[in-house]
Amino acid sequence: MLYFVATPIGNMGDITYRAVETLKEADCIYCEDTRHSLPLLNRYGIKKPLYSYHKFNEKEVAEEIVKKLASGENIAVISDAGMPCVSDPGRVLVHALIAAGESYTVVPGASACTSALLLSGADGSKFTFLGFLPAKAGDRKEFLEKYKNLDTALVFYSAPHDVKKDIQTLYSVLGERKAAAVKEITKMFERVEFFNLSEGLKTEPKGEYVLVVEKPERGENDDLTPEQLYNKYLGEGMDKKDAIKRVAKERKIAKSDLYKFTVEK
Repeated sequence: MLYFVATPIGNMGDITYRAVETLKEADCIYCEDTRHSLPLLNRYGIKKPLYSYHKFNEKEVAEEIVKKLASGENIAVISDAGMPCVSDPGRVLVHALIAAGESYTVVPGASACTSALLLSGADGSKFTFLGFLPAKAGDRKEFLEKYKNLDTALVFYSAPHDVKKDIQTLYSVLGERKAAAVKEITKMFERVEFFNLSEGLKTEPKGEYVLVVEKPERGENDDLTPEQLYNKYLGEGMDKKDAIKRVAKERKIAKSDLYKFTVEK
């Protein structure tokens, strides 16, 4: 059996009893960085063979893990922080396990994404987690265009050297929105900074961030169809041409698609 085990995202005490027992009972443990994981394992007296599993070797190691499972070993997989597969290696391994018919399960725990969402005060009834933005500016904008009209909060991970440009890109594509930058989650110097995308952070970025961007504010006409909105503007005294132009601009649709509303109006 293979176990994907969540590890603390900051505070070393944020690990479940089940996670500790699973790691102690495993025949070996795969992690992103052995140097990073050793302090946690040592704290809980876990002495097991430790192997590296990261994005640069995940295909080869996945094959190695499948062979070990086939021979009857129990294996645990952890990431540097939080849950494997969430902006961390793991997906390739899951697909390899499915293809090989090997059993696997999850030992859940801390999550930077959901913790930051709570701390931000954004509407958590539905949200969209988008991980890290692409490295290239053009790719970042193209990526965000797909999500800018979603009626949900958007959650991103951001490295300290990327925070400023990430926020600038978010503003250029999403427009003005309220946001929060959360860092050092569960640690002594945990911090939440609230800001508008147009303004950016007031403090110099340090450390890894979770950026939470609130969903777009809804206007009074958002629930109206284009035809209903057109009729509303006519009722307010606007002429047909101006009403068509305004609806096309507000709803970002071609004026030619709206001319059918002018028939017998």
